[in-house]
Amino acid sequence: MTAFSHLFQPIRIGRMTVKNRLLMSAMSINFGVDESGLVTDQLTQYMATRAQGGVGMMLVGGGGIHPSGAELPNLPALWDDACIPGLQRMAEAIRPFNCRLGMQLMHGGRQSYHAHTLAPSAIPAPAVVKGQPRALTKEEIRMLTEAFGTAARRCQAGGFDFIEIHAAHGYLINQFMAPNANHREDEYGGSFENRIRFMLETLAQIRAACGSDFTIGVRMNAQDYILDGWGLEEALRLAVILEQSGADYLHVSAGVYGSTQLTIPSMYVPQGCFVDLAAAVKAEVAIPVVAVGRIKSPELAERILQEGKADVIALGRSLLADPQWPLKADAGAVRTIRPCIGCCLGCIHTVLQMEPGGCVVNPDVGREYLLSPIVPAGHQRRVLVVGAGPAGLAAARMAALHGHAVVLCEQHAASGGALRLAAMAPGRGDLQEIVDYFSEELRQLPVTMLFERALDDGVLKEVQPDVAILATGSLPGMPMLKGLFRTGMQVCTVTEVMDGSVQTGAQVIVLGGNQIGLVLADYLADQGKQVTVLHTRPHFGEEMSSNDRYYLRERLTRGRVRLFKQVLVEAFLADGVRFRTDRQIQTLAPFDTVVLADGFTSLREAANLLKGRGIETHFIGDAKHPRHLMYAISEAEELGRAL
Repeated sequence: MTAFSHLFQPIRIGRMTVKNRLLMSAMSINFGVDESGLVTDQLTQYMATRAQGGVGMMLVGGGGIHPSGAELPNLPALWDDACIPGLQRMAEAIRPFNCRLGMQLMHGGRQSYHAHTLAPSAIPAPAVVKGQPRALTKEEIRMLTEAFGTAARRCQAGGFDFIEIHAAHGYLINQFMAPNANHREDEYGGSFENRIRFMLETLAQIRAACGSDFTIGVRMNAQDYILDGWGLEEALRLAVILEQSGADYLHVSAGVYGSTQLTIPSMYVPQGCFVDLAAAVKAEVAIPVVAVGRIKSPELAERILQEGKADVIALGRSLLADPQWPLKADAGAVRTIRPCIGCCLGCIHTVLQMEPGGCVVNPDVGREYLLSPIVPAGHQRRVLVVGAGPAGLAAARMAALHGHAVVLCEQHAASGGALRLAAMAPGRGDLQEIVDYFSEELRQLPVTMLFERALDDGVLKEVQPDVAILATGSLPGMPMLKGLFRTGMQVCTVTEVMDGSVQTGAQVIVLGGNQIGLVLADYLADQGKQVTVLHTRPHFGEEMSSNDRYYLRERLTRGRVRLFKQVLVEAFLADGVRFRTDRQIQTLAPFDTVVLADGFTSLREAANLLKGRGIETHFIGDAKHPRHLMYAISEAEELGRAL
């Protein structure tokens, strides 16, 4: 019997029975449609993989009801009957897994990616999207409510089981409801009743198009978290009205463009961050309520249901990271769930750059239709992996899954590499979870782990590898800066500080305002140190997602960390530094310590031991080129598959 009895209990939603309490929430993943917006096999297999993983109901994200409202260029287009065959193929692919398939319907309004956007009023979006929208006419409003209805009918004809109306996150319906976006003076603006009119007319159109037996849900904001936005008091009033108007469930979220750090919370945000909002809505209605917001663990999901705070749990990024999350939870194999680490990079940052979405910890996202099942290789090889950081761990796992004899050697006493050190910083403990996942996987596989063993002749003689995979990481470079090593200040690297081998003084300069440098600055400020960051480039933490960077910058502000960008260091002085920014020369002092956190260089010395031995050698991760975690894991798994 499952340890999560509430989580795996069936539920009735409208006329639809769902096998468990898990909903895959809609995510705008920006792939899987052709140039006409028609569903391709890429999106079908992406969805089918997650249905096979045991989720009870699932939503395709960002279904566009009209060409004027597409949020992204590569989302399903539902404004023509030509979409129906692709929807039918997806429904057929999902059906064997007893998973209910739904489509989230939306219009982006002023948050659409087009140059000429539409909105209730000619008021620009608070962030991300630029330009002033044109106010909709009443004729256009009626046309759009009808478009919601016909799009829903097409989904129903395509074999979909339910529809979710997207009325949250600052998109068109939310714009009508929010006072800061709706300054209309007709029957669609002003009073609460007028501002929710478009929402109710949309619901009525879909109900008329699809009939009384079809399940319709609404994703609604309980808080916009922005000045003069939609708030909880009005949300609770709306929830009651939606129930009375025929909605079958309510999916409670929060945030809009302008507060996207809350809409899609990063690792700095507590797990279950919107659950109390869902509980407030649930107290007002009898229909099922869905909770969402960094609900990562089965234990948390079960507790939310057990405490009566929600009826259904929405999983989004957790199902990108591990499509098998439901099956593993049901089997009690919680430690084998590949965790979402809340970096918001592959799933959010990439999509906002108008690129296909993905997942830092799961490189298979979007490639499901290309991948073959993992089977033992035809010829077993002896594989030596050097370095137990994330790249080395991932490579060892994949090579072992392919049936090779794998030995992993690590010069330190613990696995994780630089990621283990980064996870020690405030708010970044989620990073350790992916290290723990890979370590647990390797414990279940026939992989020999050699800790506190650097690569040397003894290891090579012991293992006699056919293949060597070097995942040895990188270290900050030593910059050629005038006076750096001729001062009274201590000079060290970010690695030495984070691993505890060096203790800094009270006044610290961090050279480098990339992610590593900013995280280090926060780590030191949290210890009460006075920290100054000098960054040579125009922007801080460019390799981070804006959601993740927002919270880190907030912490740096609270920690009184001084940040200087576009810096040209002229010289280090006896106990300070002279540098130029914006044609101004500044001198800061006194300082005790300078920490190097930029200009990383791959560590490849281990390759010298392999020369002339006839061993096939590969570099992965930072040993290949210093970059983000996404590349470390993807390169490792791709190489492991190819051996």
